[in-house]
Amino acid sequence: MDFIAGWFRRLYDTTGLNFTVFYDPYDWHRYVDGLKTTVLLCVVTIFLSLLIGAVGALLQGASSRFVRNAVHVFVVAFRNTPPLVQIFFFYFGIGAILPAGHNADGMRLPLVSNLQWAIVSLSLFAGAFNVEIFRSGMEAIPRASIEAAEALGYTRTRAYVHVILPLALRVCLPALNNNLVNLIKTTTLAYAIAVPETLYETKQIWGESQNVLEMMLVLFVTYGVLVGILVWIMHGWERMLRIPGYGR
Repeated sequence: MDFIAGWFRRLYDTTGLNFTVFYDPYDWHRYVDGLKTTVLLCVVTIFLSLLIGAVGALLQGASSRFVRNAVHVFVVAFRNTPPLVQIFFFYFGIGAILPAGHNADGMRLPLVSNLQWAIVSLSLFAGAFNVEIFRSGMEAIPRASIEAAEALGYTRTRAYVHVILPLALRVCLPALNNNLVNLIKTTTLAYAIAVPETLYETKQIWGESQNVLEMMLVLFVTYGVLVGILVWIMHGWERMLRIPGYGR
């Protein structure tokens, strides 16, 4: 680490390129803390959005018209409105009417933190798209496969979990991959409610060190690596689930 820090100091001295995160311990820790928050946002929202998508797709075929309409309203509401508006709605709208506590100094402590509101909002936003993605995968499954599961005595829920969903995943993984990549990039909107993720911390660094170009380069590379890791995982998952001849 001392070698890397020394190299970036010499780079600054000789070229003026000021990558403070690589030689200033204070900036480095702020950047790492922001990256940890971004990774937490990505992992939790990806998991919750997949869960919302799978459950929502199942409920779209429910026998109750009320349940089907409720899922439809959810999808329309969250798919057709900007994610930043949704974040503001939850944080400033819903958050303002929820009860709150107070600390020893009398400062207001909200019941739900800004990070938690960001997770809720982004999970619902991506989940609405995932509902439609899972539905498209389910509709691509031959009716004969579902009838075979019913003939073996599977209930609707068991058939969905053990037969329909695994087959649907193989069909909708490319679209799902695109939506999850978009979700990672959308996590930067948490900056708007002061969630200390990578963009927020990077902005603080370049505001103090006046190294906008350098920190923007670091930011681009960071998100490029995060998205690359997700794409690699999704492609590996797609290869693992591939059934020779299925879907051709």
